[in-house]
Amino acid sequence: MLVAEILKGKGQAVFTLSPETPLIEACAELDRRRVGALIVCQDDNVVGVLSERDIVRAISQDGAAALSHPSSLYMTTEVIFAEPTETVAILMGRMTDRRVRHLPVLSGRKLAGVISIGDVVKCQIAEATQEAESLRTYIAAG
Repeated sequence: MLVAEILKGKGQAVFTLSPETPLIEACAELDRRRVGALIVCQDDNVVGVLSERDIVRAISQDGAAALSHPSSLYMTTEVIFAEPTETVAILMGRMTDRRVRHLPVLSGRKLAGVISIGDVVKCQIAEATQEAESLRTYIAAG
């Protein structure tokens, strides 16, 4: 399955924040949106990803004071992207190798969505289930 197909199914909603957003506000946004990461954008350009993991590290390093600091101090700046034409297998490898759980999807230079590890796992399960059902049908017909 292609990234574009996953985005069609889940939608293309992307939750973003600016680099200046205080970490406490980013935490509230994660909670409000019920997501594990926010895409950090400046002037329509992706400049980072702020994940729950980044926030835990921030608090571990700077304590509660981190919550008043800008998200840009703690976001992941080496953003790894996905493209709509890539397959789930490619994404699985990239996410595993790079130890990331969220990949912003760029279509051209425009942010087109976000794929999470949960989306990838859900897709893999659906494909395995469909394959198993096809095999059962084939065997039963045989």
